[in-house]
Amino acid sequence: MDTPRYDANFIPGTINIYAFETDDAEPQKGHSGLGLKTSGKIILTPQPSDSPNDPLNWGFWKKYRNLLLLAFITGFTAATSNDAGATQDSLNEIYGISYDAMNTGAGVLFAAIGYGTWVLAPASALYGRRITYLVCTLLGLVGAIWFACAKRTSDTIWSQLFVGASEACAEAQVQLSLSDMFFSHQLGGVLTVYIMATSVGTFLGPLVAGFISADMGFRWVGWFGAIISGGLLIVLFFGLEETSFDRSLYMRRLDASNSLYSEIALPKMVDDKGAGKEKLADPSVEEESLSGSLDHRTNSHRESAGPIYGTGADEPVVSYWKSIRIITPATNLKGYGFKQYMKQLMMIPRVFTFPPVLLSGLLWGLQDCFLTFYLTTEEDTYYDAPFNYTDKAVAIMNVPTLIGAVIGCIYAGSLSDKHVLWMARRNNGVQEAEFRLWFLILPALLSPLGLLMFGIGTGNGMSWPFTYMGLVFIGVGWGCIGDISMSYLMDAYPEMVLEGMVG
Repeated sequence: MDTPRYDANFIPGTINIYAFETDDAEPQKGHSGLGLKTSGKIILTPQPSDSPNDPLNWGFWKKYRNLLLLAFITGFTAATSNDAGATQDSLNEIYGISYDAMNTGAGVLFAAIGYGTWVLAPASALYGRRITYLVCTLLGLVGAIWFACAKRTSDTIWSQLFVGASEACAEAQVQLSLSDMFFSHQLGGVLTVYIMATSVGTFLGPLVAGFISADMGFRWVGWFGAIISGGLLIVLFFGLEETSFDRSLYMRRLDASNSLYSEIALPKMVDDKGAGKEKLADPSVEEESLSGSLDHRTNSHRESAGPIYGTGADEPVVSYWKSIRIITPATNLKGYGFKQYMKQLMMIPRVFTFPPVLLSGLLWGLQDCFLTFYLTTEEDTYYDAPFNYTDKAVAIMNVPTLIGAVIGCIYAGSLSDKHVLWMARRNNGVQEAEFRLWFLILPALLSPLGLLMFGIGTGNGMSWPFTYMGLVFIGVGWGCIGDISMSYLMDAYPEMVLEGMVG
């Protein structure tokens, strides 16, 4: 029988984040691979290798250039997935396409997003991250052209299949790439950029599409999407670098006495009297648990006692052309990887048995329900008396929601990172994933309040300030809930980011 790879006391997402004995201002950089690498007193998690090709070791500009590209993908795909509603009146007047058909198209779009995220997940693990972004952008290009040429009901429905599939890369792949490049104590901040990009696309997409449809015709909504998709495809091909990196190849199996990971993965416990004691299993069990924690997303557990590529300190930097290869095979890829692909595809639904996945999925779905509620109410109510809004006026209603989302992102991003570190200091340096959940208190109050204000204001025909303030509160909840739910899930299962996001 196999020996368990993790100690019985180990809780995913609970790590020692502080090294109180070190005062270094910069990460420690050794060639032995045995010392803890820190940034100030914060233990870097995951521990980077010494390889210059490790995305965790990339320079500031290289990291943030790729971050901006990923943010643009996120915002653009969110915009194209929400811009069809701005063309409903034109399609109905010109071709007699019913509003029910457009709602069916929206259903096809959401199904494509969900199933596309699931189907693409094994591909990024086996063939690299870049291929998924390129394929999704190409699908978005096809969907935009099809929508621009729409004349029949079937065109408006099936074009959304491709548009939805294009957003699949932004629903899980982007978060995976971010976790490739940034440490756990930085994720709240970088996820702020992700959520903000999603918010900008979600709220400004319909706004811009409304102006385009009113001034240039509905077809230009599709044509602009196609033009930007084509340009983005070229930029991604030459500008987005591969972030897939098997860090386990550079790790060595360590003794329990001088273990690097025993200090990170197995936090010190405190007995009933408050005296610090380590309640760990015997060294042999701990060593086995550590060997499992050194494997990184490839399922390629290695039994050798030493590193395969050493520490990576002397490894040459990969060439530019190699860094932008369309396919970067995983180190454990067997043949074309078809059997591995199907195995991983069937294993992903198991994440639904994990409570953090269920909670995060519930929170994310809840904010989508809030979004659907107010968008549907706008389209069904504000064109008629007593409001009599034009397409442009309805589109502008997304502005207060965007303002609220920006506020929520700032609150739940960088501030939550600082809160987690503060809580860890008070907890003997031990960080728990649940520390982030304290930040749900504010959106739990503001989101229902915003929904009530918007609903009451709309139902009673009240003046716009009251209703628009409700939209601001809805936006705050959108930015907070999404950021916190994803940060919590990534903290809870740092080695299952992709699978968790798919769930």
